[in-house]
Amino acid sequence: MNIPNRLTILRMILVPFIILFMLPVMNWTFWNEFVTTQTAQIIALVLFAIASLTDFLDGYISRKYDLVTNMGKFLDPIADKLLVISVFVALVELNRIHTYVVLIVLAREFLVTGLRLLAVEQGSVIAAGPWGKAKTTLQIVAILWLMLEPIIFHASNFNALTGTGRTLTIVGDVLVAISLVLTIVSGMDYLLKNKHFLTNA
Repeated sequence: MNIPNRLTILRMILVPFIILFMLPVMNWTFWNEFVTTQTAQIIALVLFAIASLTDFLDGYISRKYDLVTNMGKFLDPIADKLLVISVFVALVELNRIHTYVVLIVLAREFLVTGLRLLAVEQGSVIAAGPWGKAKTTLQIVAILWLMLEPIIFHASNFNALTGTGRTLTIVGDVLVAISLVLTIVSGMDYLLKNKHFLTNA
């Protein structure tokens, strides 16, 4: 297994640890008190940043050293979906974003995954396109901002509903909205470019 694929797998391994530092666990009183602290929020943010960095590194290394493999084409988008959707779900549970955000992301990913499965059955592998990469990048930026918000609020005592605190949450909302637009556009791009897999199925 080459280095890019190892980085992709590392990204997948980090996901449950990120969620662990974001959400309470049933009947774990000590832990549940800890995850509300600034320390836990910083750890979750750092782990997510590391996982996001592996997304950049595995693509960069595979292209630079010609290490692109079918396994990498298959695993990389799965790792991206796992990372982004898991944290979005956690943010829904934390009442930071609406459930519709996750529903739109999931609908797009089911569509693309279905197309990829049809392509595999027909002997092809669909790699991530530029719109898909832009979508993932904006989703990661939005999540980083949303994870940073409570850390800033802890440090500054800003109120999320007024003044500077409200401005910060509006920026987060706008980033999420832009990422959703790219999610929809990239989904339509995949569908239009690969619709022949549907007609040949």
